[in-house]
Amino acid sequence: MTSEKKHSQDQLPCARHSLSRRRFLEIAGMAAAGLLVSRCAPEPADDAVEVAPATAVPEATEDVVTQVAAEAAATKTMTPVATAAAESVLSMGASSQVAIATVKDYDRKRIYNAVRDMLDDLGGLGDVVRPGDRVALKVNLTGGLGNNGPAGLSPMESFVTHPEVVRALGSLVRDAGAKEVVIVEAVYQWGSYVEWGYEEIAKDIDATLIDLNAPDPYADFVNVKVPGGGEMYQDYIFNPILQDVDAFMSVSKMKCHWVAGVTHTLKNLFGLVPARFYRLSEQDSYRSEFHGPSDKTAGQRVPRIIVELNQARPIDFALVDGVLTTEGGEGPWIQTFGPIAPGVLFAGKDPVATDAVATAAQGFDPTAPGLTDPFVRGENHLNLAAAAGLGTNRLDEIDVLGAAIEDVVTKFRPCVI
Repeated sequence: MTSEKKHSQDQLPCARHSLSRRRFLEIAGMAAAGLLVSRCAPEPADDAVEVAPATAVPEATEDVVTQVAAEAAATKTMTPVATAAAESVLSMGASSQVAIATVKDYDRKRIYNAVRDMLDDLGGLGDVVRPGDRVALKVNLTGGLGNNGPAGLSPMESFVTHPEVVRALGSLVRDAGAKEVVIVEAVYQWGSYVEWGYEEIAKDIDATLIDLNAPDPYADFVNVKVPGGGEMYQDYIFNPILQDVDAFMSVSKMKCHWVAGVTHTLKNLFGLVPARFYRLSEQDSYRSEFHGPSDKTAGQRVPRIIVELNQARPIDFALVDGVLTTEGGEGPWIQTFGPIAPGVLFAGKDPVATDAVATAAQGFDPTAPGLTDPFVRGENHLNLAAAAGLGTNRLDEIDVLGAAIEDVVTKFRPCVI
């Protein structure tokens, strides 16, 4: 199936395309040399980018500017012009940031470079992972081994998080100083870890695989309360490791969802709880209690449960795998499920903003009201998450780094029969 590329934001709210750390360093360096004042930069090489005049410095974040200033102070190269530009940028104020990278396949080097560059654009992991930290990577391994991808594609190339994306992030987390890395999911069978490449990944990055359906390596589960009290549940049953880690990262697949409308990093947290405690019947293979008896009840319950799970176990870093995925549904059990190849990755420290940008890149409005595309069977959990203070889903409050949204939009088919 070919994807329909859109190169216009006419149907989408406007996001702010902002300055990456690397780009700001370029501009500050040019300012230090006096080139921005005279507007006479040297003739660029073939792969060089055009430098804007000092009066049109793009937006940067406070973290980027602070680091630039610190680096310049250390080398005593910041000129008054560069200092003034930095102060001007600081006065603009900071907002949520989401990085976008384009990558056409799961080649190991290309994926690593893309994730590394997004982290660099976001200012690194220093505010998320500190030396000696224990870090959890929550992946999306839905469906189990009885399900296959469409058109001869593997599950990793269609509806579960690809292990190369996890390998890249895990390696960079290690580089940031993490002492221990755990890969977590309430898998349908342990064989999902084996056949989908995660045992190999865990060995390569010295990570431990954890099945959240069991309390191991602890004696028992814990009940974790929803801060402020939940509407659907007052607390959730977790493996204690989710509370013991210093940093928690959600690494999801970019998809539409039958009930939730879209499933990115927020919805990925459904896989935190042991399925057996949340079933209406022992014969159910999924968390049927979360859904209730019908699509109508699910459309009210699922969005709220997504928010409550994210309140009970907040996401510190979000990464969305949209290189190869599916449209029309979250897995082959959905009738409208089919392959699509957006060729894109998203990353951010605000999971709501990250999911909002991924949703916009699917051709949808992340602030759309419930019972409209793509949230056709219930409420928009992104709106609920924003209202709960978990982040922003308004594109005009998000600085987009790297590729622009309008350049990566691939129109997805929602879960509509």
